[in-house]
Amino acid sequence: MKKRNLFHFITAGSLFALFIFYTILLQSVDVKPIGPNGSLVGFAAVNERLHSLFGVHMRLYLITDWLGLVAILVALGFAVLGLVQLITRKSFLRVDSSILVLGGFYLLVIASYLFFELYVVNYRPILIENVLEASYPSSTTMLVMCIIPTAMMQLHQRIKSKNRRVVTNSLFGLFTIGMVVGRMASGVHWFTDILGGALLSVSLIMLYYSINRWLVSRGEDHLGEV
Repeated sequence: MKKRNLFHFITAGSLFALFIFYTILLQSVDVKPIGPNGSLVGFAAVNERLHSLFGVHMRLYLITDWLGLVAILVALGFAVLGLVQLITRKSFLRVDSSILVLGGFYLLVIASYLFFELYVVNYRPILIENVLEASYPSSTTMLVMCIIPTAMMQLHQRIKSKNRRVVTNSLFGLFTIGMVVGRMASGVHWFTDILGGALLSVSLIMLYYSINRWLVSRGEDHLGEV
């Protein structure tokens, strides 16, 4: 393996280790019952202060919830692309390698979400329909920050027109930033939930990027134009 590829994988592993360390700290530093029904929250002073600063805006919560469907539709679009390639090329092995890696990446994102639904680190700062829901890491933040940047990587390779690439990726980038900021400002998550979602997303994206660059170095990538 080339040194650059090794560096990419080490970076991905380091980011994931940082996420784990951060999660451990969240369960041991300044843990206080500041949540609904006396639920415990780490980094309580920071979380409580920022939650008071932003307040709760349910309309913004609903808007960001619905806009999360955009990310899901993007993921479905690449799933359809992979299915079309499978049908037309009549071989699983002839599907673009980056699409296969993307499919595995999506499964890893889903597995991460399900894990933290079962292993609850902390709950939301508000009740949703009188229910105390798991809040760490922010699933909407993770959904958008995982799907949209990887879509940008895919489209950057597939769109041959520079102007189209710039416009498409700029819009996707602004959408991602807006969703993360909107989710934070809505007040339905603690600040540490948003940060945790971002950290996990970056580590997963780096793993996706590392695998793709490794395949490129081996000459195993083959992409079609969009």
